[in-house]
Amino acid sequence: MGRYRPPQPRSSPYITAAGAARLEAELKQLWKVERPQVTAAVQEAAKNGDRSENGDYIYGKKRLREIDRRVRYLSKRLENLTVVDRIPDNRDKVFFGAWVTVENSAGDEHRYRIVGADELDPAKNYISVDSPMAKALLGKELDDEVSVITPSGQDELVIVEIEYESN
Repeated sequence: MGRYRPPQPRSSPYITAAGAARLEAELKQLWKVERPQVTAAVQEAAKNGDRSENGDYIYGKKRLREIDRRVRYLSKRLENLTVVDRIPDNRDKVFFGAWVTVENSAGDEHRYRIVGADELDPAKNYISVDSPMAKALLGKELDDEVSVITPSGQDELVIVEIEYESN
């Protein structure tokens, strides 16, 4: 068994203004705050002599690699993202950034926000624009029926409400 992993499909290059601000804040935190602190700790640990058995040095270098990897990822990702910071002219249809309230066949209502892949947060009911649910909802209007395949099987949803936040 090899280590080969098939390439992941590229996620959509869209992000809300709030999501972009969060990524930029994380990048700034890593680069301006955490990295200098870890670098100083590694430098102090290196002064203690034998580095092969120095846990502070070894784990500090490992943390530096993790920070550098995340900084590279965030820098490249932010360059390629398109910030969607305006509300669409037609607010009667579901587009990126919309809050959509749907009712399933059992009569239960759920509210989701369609956001970029970098903003995915199930606790806030943020779903990725690349998810099957979002793909089914995009372009639909109020009272449209949507068929979505869920882990429990196929479900019919009705769009009850569509709203957009002003940025």
